Amino acid sequence: MEHSPKGCHDLAPKSTDNENSFYSIAKQGLWKNNPTLVQVLGLCPTMAITTSAANAVGMGLATMIIMAMSNLFISIFRRWIPTEIRIPVYVLLIAALVTCLQLLMNAYTFALYQSLGIFIALIVTNCLVVGRAEAFANQNPPLSSAFDGFMMGMGFTFSLTVLGCVREILGQGTLFAGADVLFGSWAAGLKIDVYHSDNTFLLAILPPGAFLVLGFMIALKNVINARFARKKVTAKVQIERVRVTTF
Repeated sequence: MEHSPKGCHDLAPKSTDNENSFYSIAKQGLWKNNPTLVQVLGLCPTMAITTSAANAVGMGLATMIIMAMSNLFISIFRRWIPTEIRIPVYVLLIAALVTCLQLLMNAYTFALYQSLGIFIALIVTNCLVVGRAEAFANQNPPLSSAFDGFMMGMGFTFSLTVLGCVREILGQGTLFAGADVLFGSWAAGLKIDVYHSDNTFLLAILPPGAFLVLGFMIALKNVINARFARKKVTAKVQIERVRVTTF
């Protein structure tokens, strides 16, 4: 199992208002506590699978489905799970769900199943899945837990997709090549030839390229957060000045 950093156990803020609560959960999963860009979890599939956008989307969607379902079932049965053995029970439940997903992918999306390979099974050991089960699903009602798993999976999918798009463009000069493996034969027309080159940019396709692109993505997110923080401080100062002038 991957090492679990402190961010793995961050909880989405609770609220008595359902709308505010669901909004907060969505904000946490998509941006504020993004699994890849903030918690830096699930690096094994992030580095290995994102050589193309199609593979990245497929891996992200598979993880999202497992997270939503595991959070739902763990939240439903949390009162009957003994505290002393809760982690093994979580892993057993997640393994059962991943096995079902593998069988379905083997039956209906065999090409994608072959492309993702062992990394589908490794969802069981993904700290992101077990971490959200422990940090959120174990303490919240089923609907909120399922939504948390869905949004965390959506944030994970978004990060993998961006990473896969950048690596595919830099390394192969194409975008969404092999999309028919994920969506069917009709998606073959989604392929975009960004540029043509006789020599591929090998660094972008190899894992070191994934580390570099991910580093730039994290840096860009930090820059955006810092800019929004400065705007909030400026707006707060202006409001305080208006209040002082009024009095």
